[in-house]
Amino acid sequence: MSHPQHPAAHPGAAPAGGRPPAERPDLSEKGAPRNGAPQTLDERLFMQLLAFGGAKDASVLVRALQHAGFESVLYADLNDPQGVALLSFSKDEAHFVETVRPFLLKEPFASLSLKPEFAMFGRTYALGHEPNLEDWLIHKMRRNALEPAWPWAVWYPVRRSGDFAKLPPDEQKAILREHGMIGHSYGEADLAHDIRLACHGLDKDDHDFVIGLLGKRLHPLSALVERMRKTVQTSTYIAHMGPFFVGKALWQSQL
Repeated sequence: MSHPQHPAAHPGAAPAGGRPPAERPDLSEKGAPRNGAPQTLDERLFMQLLAFGGAKDASVLVRALQHAGFESVLYADLNDPQGVALLSFSKDEAHFVETVRPFLLKEPFASLSLKPEFAMFGRTYALGHEPNLEDWLIHKMRRNALEPAWPWAVWYPVRRSGDFAKLPPDEQKAILREHGMIGHSYGEADLAHDIRLACHGLDKDDHDFVIGLLGKRLHPLSALVERMRKTVQTSTYIAHMGPFFVGKALWQSQL
């Protein structure tokens, strides 16, 4: 005997209770219109920073990375004479578990001690006004990380207070514009360049963003952090920043 199918088994049928089907979330990133057409892209670059102690001979680590088969940056930790940090990145989030993790579980990295307080992981994101969305999401942050002229780096996580999300959109934009104009001025002067990543739900301490400041010299990076402290966003709506990892590149994959 045949039995009638439950209505939910039919595509597009309303679920039990008569509710209409839920709208599928749009997870694509949006940029500024280009040639009259909207820019959308459902791809992004994931980046991970892991810090280690006990690295008495960093040259051994560099040689291993030269044959690792993936792009990365190795930093010397300014605040630990035996400290290093490894920055790696990929469009595929599985890369960090399936490729980077096995590499780190072998020598010479296996003998190092992980510093979990400096572990950072995030994804590139768009604000909606990027003129070249693909370049912004996939290529620009990679270029910044691998630029040999910018070896100095300051990396830190940030958490905004919930009050920022309650502000009207126009007020949010004005606050972010102040922040952005300062960063743009430092970039135009070739004093500091940034990597901005979202890490909602990806950070063990519930941070919202990961920031990397890169440059030729360390002082301008410190000066930029100091200048940003006076903005409305940082002084009023940032609940937590840090810890800060400060380092200089010992080795970078070639651009």
